[in-house]
Amino acid sequence: MWGAGQAGKTSRATAILYLRSMLRGTPFHSRTSALCQGQNWRRWAGYVVASSYELTHDREYFAIRTTAALIDVSPLHKYRIHGPDAARFLDRVVTRDVPKCAVGQVMYTPWCDDAGKVLDDGTLARLDEQRFRLTSALPNLRWLCENAAGMKVTIEDVSDSVCALALQGPASRGILKRVADVELDGLRFYRITSGRVSGIPVEISRTGYTGDLGYEIWAEPRHAGALWDALMEAGRPYGITACGMLAMDVARIEAGLLLIQVDYIPANRALIEAQKSTPFELALGWTVKLEKELFAGRRALLEEQRRGLPWQLRGLEVQWDSLERLYGEVGLPPVLPNIAWRTSVPVYADGKQIGYATSGAWSPILKKYMALAHLRSEYAQPGRIVGMEVTVEHRRKQAAARIVQTPFFDPPRKRATP
Repeated sequence: MWGAGQAGKTSRATAILYLRSMLRGTPFHSRTSALCQGQNWRRWAGYVVASSYELTHDREYFAIRTTAALIDVSPLHKYRIHGPDAARFLDRVVTRDVPKCAVGQVMYTPWCDDAGKVLDDGTLARLDEQRFRLTSALPNLRWLCENAAGMKVTIEDVSDSVCALALQGPASRGILKRVADVELDGLRFYRITSGRVSGIPVEISRTGYTGDLGYEIWAEPRHAGALWDALMEAGRPYGITACGMLAMDVARIEAGLLLIQVDYIPANRALIEAQKSTPFELALGWTVKLEKELFAGRRALLEEQRRGLPWQLRGLEVQWDSLERLYGEVGLPPVLPNIAWRTSVPVYADGKQIGYATSGAWSPILKKYMALAHLRSEYAQPGRIVGMEVTVEHRRKQAAARIVQTPFFDPPRKRATP
């Protein structure tokens, strides 16, 4: 029989668990909430982040491509991995060649299960010889720890103790140079350095999820408000704009960047085998270093390379004249979604379905209607015309679409140094 004291302890424990399960604001919420005109929020890893700050995301999108946008990316899962075996451990679990990752370098990488199917993807930053930071979209702590058995390595979940901002766009370097005490002109694409922004200790990586010139700034949450204010003040002459998820979604599709649980299903969350994908099928073969002696999924990926791919990820550019014809038949101009869509859309050729698009958007800067699609390999040749399903006045039609390699948008400034 429980006594009053036991009941009280149980109630407190239940309350703590309840509070932890509630959605939270990020360390920047005091700043972002004041700017969010329509209170248009969305969930991301247990946090709420702005979908758009203004009533539409148009100006935020153009800030990414023409000036600079400041994006709160704190909800990313972040793991500090350190110890004598840290590099060896990571080399066993990700597809990249980790020993070749120099101190101050960042690698984009997926990681797979034993069948070679992708579990997640993220960035791996080498902070010193024995210390790394891995980011991911979904929780991976248990899987990492299970694979670290017997190794001299410590894995810490630092998701709540590191906040992050993405400063993206052509003016991002100029803005950051005004407040950072580090040499940014020589910081190359996918490199990281440490220093201060307006006196705040930070790490600055030349990375981002927009496919443009940009940086991600990593700091302790206690400095979040001051860091936001310093960047916004420095960016004011450049037209800096706080940017939400809707604008970033359009930018990442233009850049051909994948979104987990949209463009692919993580293997450990797939309900059937057909929902799983390998890095090769996701156009991530360049990240797979099969010459490594051992890593999770290597044997299966070697076999897939030998027998060939059943599926390939491609871009689709929907032909405007085809859309005009379909809508013109019912007396309407073409009607396109005003935000990026995330749903399964059938793709056809030769009178049968040969794949499906997973996300798409109208690109304001390219003036193209584009989509990311999984296609049967025998139909995936760039330049081929296929049919993508569109709904015209409540009726399903097929618009002509050209298969292309991604990215759709890849400006030289993304990689260039002055």
